[in-house]
Amino acid sequence: MEPTTGITTVGHAIQLSVAPVFLLSGIGAMLAVMTNRLARIVDRARALENRLATTESAELERAHVNLGVYSRRAKLINRAITFCTITACLICMVVVTLFVGVFFEFSASVIVAALFVAAMLCFFIGLLCFLREIFVATASLRIGPH
Repeated sequence: MEPTTGITTVGHAIQLSVAPVFLLSGIGAMLAVMTNRLARIVDRARALENRLATTESAELERAHVNLGVYSRRAKLINRAITFCTITACLICMVVVTLFVGVFFEFSASVIVAALFVAAMLCFFIGLLCFLREIFVATASLRIGPH
């Protein structure tokens, strides 16, 4: 049996970390979608706030309702972004733990499993918050003449 070299060790660590790195790119894409949604919510809320001074009293109540909806949506998408960012951090910790385990030759399986499960729970919660924000957005959607 051939002795393990440094290159072999690094190669093995890279093989172990490929899947989590692909997962990181997917989470990054989700974060991009969520931050774009947050930016649009903020832009719409600011535009509406700027029009409040010139809004007629009949429309004022609806404007305040819309601002409340924007606030709720922003809070939900912010939670989603937070949980997805925590997910990315936990996946980074999985990769670090895999490398440390390979280099120092200790079994990191329990730590990696715990970090991965925690990451998936955070991602699940983040996606639920994102879905809730979409529900709030579509519930307040008005199409056609008002």
